Amino acid sequence: MVKKAAEIKLKAGLYRPIDLARLSSIGIGGTVDVFMIDSDEYPDDAYLVGAANNILFGPDLPPLMKLSKIFDFIRIEEDGLHIGAAAPGGRIVSFCKKHDIGNFEFLSHLPGTLGGMLKMNAGLKEHEMFENLVALRTKDGWLAKEEIGHGYRTTDIKDVVFEAVFKIKEGFDASKIEMFRQMRTNQPCEPSAGSTFKNPPGDYAGRLIEKAGLKGHRIGDMAFSEKHANFLVNLGKGTFEDAVALIELAQKKVYRQTGIWLKNEIVVVDRRYREENSPLKAKH
Repeated sequence: MVKKAAEIKLKAGLYRPIDLARLSSIGIGGTVDVFMIDSDEYPDDAYLVGAANNILFGPDLPPLMKLSKIFDFIRIEEDGLHIGAAAPGGRIVSFCKKHDIGNFEFLSHLPGTLGGMLKMNAGLKEHEMFENLVALRTKDGWLAKEEIGHGYRTTDIKDVVFEAVFKIKEGFDASKIEMFRQMRTNQPCEPSAGSTFKNPPGDYAGRLIEKAGLKGHRIGDMAFSEKHANFLVNLGKGTFEDAVALIELAQKKVYRQTGIWLKNEIVVVDRRYREENSPLKAKH
């Protein structure tokens, strides 16, 4: 039975202090106790974090939880390739190269762990996580791909994913690794959380931010990258408040110029923050 965090007794090893600034790719956050999931039981009022490659942590955090190493596995079974949700993308690619399995090469340049990549249906070019997915397992059991709503960088997954099974296709293509690497050469080297906004239909968020005059725009130690305008980068001692100020500035300016409200791809974790998908905020 799933329990609230307050109802779960504090046991040795159950909670672990984690420095969120070191965990997250954007380098912002304090040290907090995080519930480590090592079974199908976990708090129902906690927010799940994986490798935190697309997360901006604020100072007013909800309870946090994270999958333990128990869910970091990869194995070949009769029904397909089984991968634990805590397995990092790089390890998946290495396994597929060793066993000559194709269609996972794009993960070589996608940071994060399987669970997070599945939840947001992460992808690169025409490839995405749901392309070869067969089913995934949550606390309610196995769900077939057809039972899960999904689209461009989005799914309707609400529960913690423990593992997934994928179709196996022979033929690892090493040339794709270099192709995907070339596709990422326009990304900044400074700490970031990946793309700040989702691309709106028929356009690119980076182009719209640049058109709004915000490429390279800086507040404190946070800025929209000079290399790629849709990347919010930490130039040293960036803060949550400065990052949010830039996000909201870009949404308002782009809306006033184009009527397009940019939706976050970066995940903001703070109890005070509520992303507004309506342009009403931009009018005030």
